[in-house]
Amino acid sequence: MSSVHEPQARVAPGDAGELAGWLIPDWEVKPDSVSAVPHLASFASKIRECERVCQSPYSEIAHDIQDALTLRRLQQMVNTTMLNPLWRDRLTEAGVTGAPATFEEWQRIPLSDKDTQRDFFMGDRPGMVVPLGHGGFEIVASGGTSGGRPLEIVYSLRELRDTYEIAGHFMGTYQLAAYLRGADPKWLYTTLADYQMWSSGTMVGGVLQNVPGVNYIGAGPVTAGVLEHMFSYPGPKALMGITAGIAILAELGAGMSREARDSFRVALYGSGVLAQRKRAELQAIYPNLVILSYFAATQAETIGLQLRAESPYLASVPGLHLVEIVDERGRWVDEGEEGELVVTRLHAHEAPLLRLKLGDRMIRRPRLEGPGLKTQQFEFAGRTGDILHLADSQYSAARAYDALREELRTATAVDLDEVAHEVQFVNHREGRTITLVASVDDVPALTYRMDTTLGPYGLQSVFVNAVPRALSLFNQGEANPLSIEKTGYRFQLKFVPKASPEIERTAVGKVPLVRDRG
Repeated sequence: MSSVHEPQARVAPGDAGELAGWLIPDWEVKPDSVSAVPHLASFASKIRECERVCQSPYSEIAHDIQDALTLRRLQQMVNTTMLNPLWRDRLTEAGVTGAPATFEEWQRIPLSDKDTQRDFFMGDRPGMVVPLGHGGFEIVASGGTSGGRPLEIVYSLRELRDTYEIAGHFMGTYQLAAYLRGADPKWLYTTLADYQMWSSGTMVGGVLQNVPGVNYIGAGPVTAGVLEHMFSYPGPKALMGITAGIAILAELGAGMSREARDSFRVALYGSGVLAQRKRAELQAIYPNLVILSYFAATQAETIGLQLRAESPYLASVPGLHLVEIVDERGRWVDEGEEGELVVTRLHAHEAPLLRLKLGDRMIRRPRLEGPGLKTQQFEFAGRTGDILHLADSQYSAARAYDALREELRTATAVDLDEVAHEVQFVNHREGRTITLVASVDDVPALTYRMDTTLGPYGLQSVFVNAVPRALSLFNQGEANPLSIEKTGYRFQLKFVPKASPEIERTAVGKVPLVRDRG
């Protein structure tokens, strides 16, 4: 071995902090100048060294060692950001004057949001620790599909190379290997668009290109003919796209040969939820298909991966990001509790962004233990903006939909998940009316069935009984059917044809669950 100071290969639990300190020594954990930052060893190199010492893949190393190295890296990140005047002022105002000694102290660092990102990394980009003039950066942008305002963020190229490799290797090992089997060539496609600086195609493509043993094609949006051509290649196939892009594959593949359809093994849909109706349509066309969630954002290209169809839990990639599920004070929620998703990219030296809220709600789930993979798990619970405002109270739209669906199924034997292609709540606040718009195949038949089964007042009764079960985590006041009635809100259910313009879509085809009107 190269040094007498090197830790032993078998690391005892109590030695985790010592190992982390050896991997990122004091002179690295606190760089003395901006000019020193580009010369810091990459965090990926620390992960590889940790693997060598522990004689194990990093994703299978004990949690206490992973946690110790993550905390040491967070200390380094805070010290690095302190070299930037804007970050230093931001942290000092929050009472943070040095690197956190514990994860408890880390939670005192203020949360960042899209406005923080815009102020720090657009225009003159004053939040960069290493100025843009140093070179070696990539600027990526989001069209602002939720808020409508564009966003930019800056990454060093070396950071992206490392994160793509780590995430790609994890996908290949723990997600895709079980489904892409055999000796034939294996294919991995994406239909994500890559235009007008909308960066998901670039960033996710970077990950997919680094999945070992597959052949990658960045197809972009496809027609039925192009999809059939791609699926005619011999070998098992996986495809990643936005949720709407995955949903349409059932329609595009309807005329495809059976052999080509049988070769489609994994569909990875982007952030959000894929309706049960769409899942059923896809699996009817592609009999061997497994549908999994690939949860990502412009600011973090691989946040959580659904590893098995039997469980909705998303697994984080060890060593890639610090994923936090927090309450309104920025403190970690307990297992089983719902909170807001906060992400910190662990590989950013030159342009770090601490504790970024991505606008999603998650439920914290138990971490994976035992032999093999050891990582954090969480479950998607909806967008932060998916809130129904009734008078002074806020209700989770996702929970409201689940409750309404259950009530309607009991009362009418109609399951919205089975009949609806898309759903959207429209809240007319001034008129105190909430309309659930559902696109379906047979509008007259379903409308008649609802009217005759429920009568003139039955739908309102369903609404007031369901909504109290949908209180938002951050507003847990008392609610019951009477209190809902007192708000003066009326509820409507409206069926519209498939692809109706009455369901509002973003510029990239996403369907927000809630739309507020005056």
